[in-house]
Amino acid sequence: MSALMKTATIPDFRFTPVIDQVGVEERVARFNTRSIKKESKVQGLKLALNMIDLTTLEGKDTPGKVKQMCYKAAHLHDILPNIPTVAAVCVYPTHVKVAKKALEGTGIRVASVATAFPSGNATMEIKLADTKFAVDNGADEIDMVIARGEFLGGNYSLVFDEIAAIKAACGKARLKVILETGELSTLDNVRRASDIAIYAGADFIKTSTGKIQPAATMPVTLVMLDAIKDYYYRTGIMIGMKPAGGISTAKHALQYLVMLNETLGGGWMNNQWFRFGASSVANDILMQLAKEVNGVYQSPDYFSKD
Repeated sequence: MSALMKTATIPDFRFTPVIDQVGVEERVARFNTRSIKKESKVQGLKLALNMIDLTTLEGKDTPGKVKQMCYKAAHLHDILPNIPTVAAVCVYPTHVKVAKKALEGTGIRVASVATAFPSGNATMEIKLADTKFAVDNGADEIDMVIARGEFLGGNYSLVFDEIAAIKAACGKARLKVILETGELSTLDNVRRASDIAIYAGADFIKTSTGKIQPAATMPVTLVMLDAIKDYYYRTGIMIGMKPAGGISTAKHALQYLVMLNETLGGGWMNNQWFRFGASSVANDILMQLAKEVNGVYQSPDYFSKD
């Protein structure tokens, strides 16, 4: 039994808050109208950069590609002075050992997807073996996917039990639970899946694998932030949030940070509790920061594509 399960009565997941979609969309629209002054913008861009999980999850991934991405993650200060590193790199379990060695001494975490990513269609034995392989090779964080078919079929107890079992298999590694919100259809389902993941032991809840559209959206993320807030008010326990996929511009990342700050507050405004699963946004943030330093935009060709 996870620590989270011991601290709060587990609710009946058949009965979760009904989401007012119109209300959610109106709140998101207000977040997107906030103006940010230049000094705050620079601070926000650096913060967003420090919250990124730089990711490569392709069938054509090679050790060389993983090493190159790790080098970029650890040497952003070579591109611009006085900027932070990213939070983590995220790879398949077979590349964890390569990434761990490449990032040794940098303080950058190694995250690994697991549990038959991205589909989640596998036996529990395979999911546990996948997780344990990544952890044994040095993964600091595990990004698991829930069984969406079971969830949509109403088998909430199985989804809960799988998450709890994977959490136990993680040991000291932190667990991010991917809901794949693009397959959940409704905001009510997003809220229910968020609650299941949180109560089952998730350290983070995450929107998407990046393989299904739509991926992260601000309305979906807001519903998940509200689930985190309600759990915090009930238990005093903080849960992290990771929107992933679909966030491609620095402006969009800043809008997410505004929403985060106004929904959960300053305690979540760091990479211990918030991440972006959006490698492409890193280059746009670097371009925006370069403009603030040099007064002109650099070409995208100056930045490696990951």
